[in-house]
Amino acid sequence: MRGVAAGYLGEKVVEGIDLEVRAGEAVAIIGSNGAGKTTLFRAIAGLLPCAAGRVIFDEIDLTRLRAHRVAHAGVAYVPAERHLFPAMTVKTNLVLGAYPHRPHPETLELVFKLFPRLKERMRQRAGTLSGGEQQMLAVSRALMARPKLLMLDEPTSGLAPKIAKAAFGALERLKATGVTLLIAEQQVPLALSVADRGYVLENGRIRLEGTAKELAHNPEVRRAYLGVA
Repeated sequence: MRGVAAGYLGEKVVEGIDLEVRAGEAVAIIGSNGAGKTTLFRAIAGLLPCAAGRVIFDEIDLTRLRAHRVAHAGVAYVPAERHLFPAMTVKTNLVLGAYPHRPHPETLELVFKLFPRLKERMRQRAGTLSGGEQQMLAVSRALMARPKLLMLDEPTSGLAPKIAKAAFGALERLKATGVTLLIAEQQVPLALSVADRGYVLENGRIRLEGTAKELAHNPEVRRAYLGVA
């Protein structure tokens, strides 16, 4: 992203965003509620038009593309709300994730390796799953499209601390498979535990950037997000 600005009804929520994610990396976007993380992700995914700047992915200019074209380019977005099909089974949700293609056997195998619980719940309706299981399904459905970049917006939203920690454990295993990750998260220690690099977003602008280790030891980050004076 270079000089990207986006917002709603003429009001810019994020502005002057310069951001880079390299192939095979896990990059964290950390910031408090209302900092602009979701707006940023929606702009990348083609769900929100950019008022300024450019979004380039794998040498393709995504800036003016509609969301389905961005998805076809290899970008998958898992919103905090998950947006599952609650009346449909786990299996159907996964199959729809691969649309318009047929589910790839290797991808299904990866999903069940990462989240064996889903294999046990294949015939269960998505709306009856626990919060943690629904998050597993949301991530897995996105993986069914075999994306080059997987964007996760607040993946621990609504999860108990133990389940949230387990979710990030699964993301570490996913990262090991070579999937590129862009993660927006308020639980900074968890985000930095899996990230290679990170950006701190405040009031719609990038305030800090660096490696995960640098951010974890930065006095401003420690004071504002880690509760350490």
